[in-house]
This record gives sequence, C-alpha cells and structure tokens, in this order.
Amino acid sequence: MADAGTGLRSRHAAINARLEAAATPAERDALKGEIVALFKDVEAQIADLSALKDDVKRLVEKWKAAQAASAPVSATTTSPGAAPQFAPERPKPMADHLGASTFIEKGWSLISLGEYDGAEKALTRALQLAPDDPQSESLLGWAQMLQEKYDDALMNFQKVLMREPANALARINVGYICLKKRIFGEAIEHLSKAIRLDNDRKATLYAHFYLGLVYLEREMYEDAQTFFRKTLQIGPNLIEAYFELGRALWFDGQKDDAMTAWRDGHRTNKFNPWGKRCGEMLKHVEGGGSLSRSRATA
Repeated sequence: MADAGTGLRSRHAAINARLEAAATPAERDALKGEIVALFKDVEAQIADLSALKDDVKRLVEKWKAAQAASAPVSATTTSPGAAPQFAPERPKPMADHLGASTFIEKGWSLISLGEYDGAEKALTRALQLAPDDPQSESLLGWAQMLQEKYDDALMNFQKVLMREPANALARINVGYICLKKRIFGEAIEHLSKAIRLDNDRKATLYAHFYLGLVYLEREMYEDAQTFFRKTLQIGPNLIEAYFELGRALWFDGQKDDAMTAWRDGHRTNKFNPWGKRCGEMLKHVEGGGSLSRSRATA
C-alpha cells in the first residue's frame, strides 16, 4: 500500500510539473486524460484502504476476544461490570472551517481500535477548535471512561446531558460511572431514567444490568435478580448477567437456582469469557467452594 501511495504521488508530481510547463492549450489538453486516470486510481486506492481499515478493526476485536478468553479466571473473585460496549456509530459530518471534524473522526476511529489515549488527545483538540460540541464531548467521555478517568468522563457526559437530556447512552454512562464510584443513589436515578426513556435498546439493556449490580452491591438480592432476569430477556447474549444472577441467587440462599443460572450462562456460550467464568464458578461451588460477597466497584 505504501509503494502504491508513493507511486501515485510521483505521478501527481510529474503531471503537475508538465502542467506548469505547458505553454499551449494543446499541451494542457494532452494532460487531461492522465489527470482523470490519476484521480480514478486514487479513488480506487482510497476504497481499498477503507476496506482494509474495516478489516483491521475486526482484527482488533478478534484479538480482544482471544485475549479475554485466555485470561485466567478465578471463581472466588469478581471483576467490576464491564463498561458499556462502545457504539460504533460514525460521527455525523459537521461543517467547519477549522478542521474539528477531522479530529472527531480520528477520535472515533481510535476508540474503535482501543487506542483510548490517542482518542482523548484527538477529541480534546476537536473541542479546542469547536468548543461545546456535544458529539466531541460524548466521544471524549467514552475515551476517558474506558481509561477509567471517571471524574473527567463524568464531567463530559454531564455536559452532553445538559444539552441533550434524552441521550440515553450518555445517561447510562453516567450511571455506570456512579456505580464504579459507589454513588449508588445517583446511579439509580440515571439508570432508571434511561429505562423510562427507552429510546435506545443498548442503553435500556445496560441500564437494567447496572441496576442489578447496584442492588447486588446493596445486598438487595430480590431486586438484583429482577433486573438481571430482565437484562437477559432483552439481551440473552450478555452472558455476564447470568454470572451476576447466579451470585444474587446464591447470596439470597437459592443455591440450586444459582447453579442453574451459571449452568445456563456456560451453555449459552462456553467460549465467551463470562461463559467460561460461569463454568468455573459452577465447578467451584460443586466442589464445595464458597463465595465472597465483596466486589470491587471503585
């Protein structure tokens, strides 16, 4: 690809030099076909690179899945609930004369590739060029949240909500951050509002799941079970909900039902990291192991 790009630039330079030296209309007309051919070749190259870019993104996701699947799993410890999956919706084009849209696009692409630090830098620059842009603020919040820079992310998502109160994804991100910071009252408020809005399926799914985690943290096990079951009705492939449902049932004294939940999670997708964890937990308790109530959410 690099050699092809170099060749195209060389052709451009050669045509440009001949065009500048052309003294007659006939000489300029003779270059028209070469310019058109160069333009078409550049467009074809862009299309190939765009397709390759999408392939690389899929490669990144495949690497992440393989990395997660090979990570050691402990049945006696848990990790915090995963952040909401980044919505791969391309930013809407914006008319600007300062280049902010270029940095927004770059930030979105870097988040998609898991390069959160680079995305944060690009999106910070976008906001310097176009202050108070909700799209940039939202993407910057994602980049910061995925780096666990929760205070900075919270500030940006709250800015988004001031302008767009019905932005359900921003609201569940605020709820998630409040959960991580153990500000449970605010978490419940934002997550419940996202459910009432019900204008984004992904937001509704995660709002139920995180509310389940909030109530599990507060040892309100029946409420936690209700929200985890509703999560699985909406999104049966969110295997982590099976794992957490099992914990809520176990601590509520319903040990047989807990094992059924873990068994179901493992059966649903045994290759998923959380499906694997369900299987490990099931094996652990069947062997007489105990569970810890502690869960790191801060």
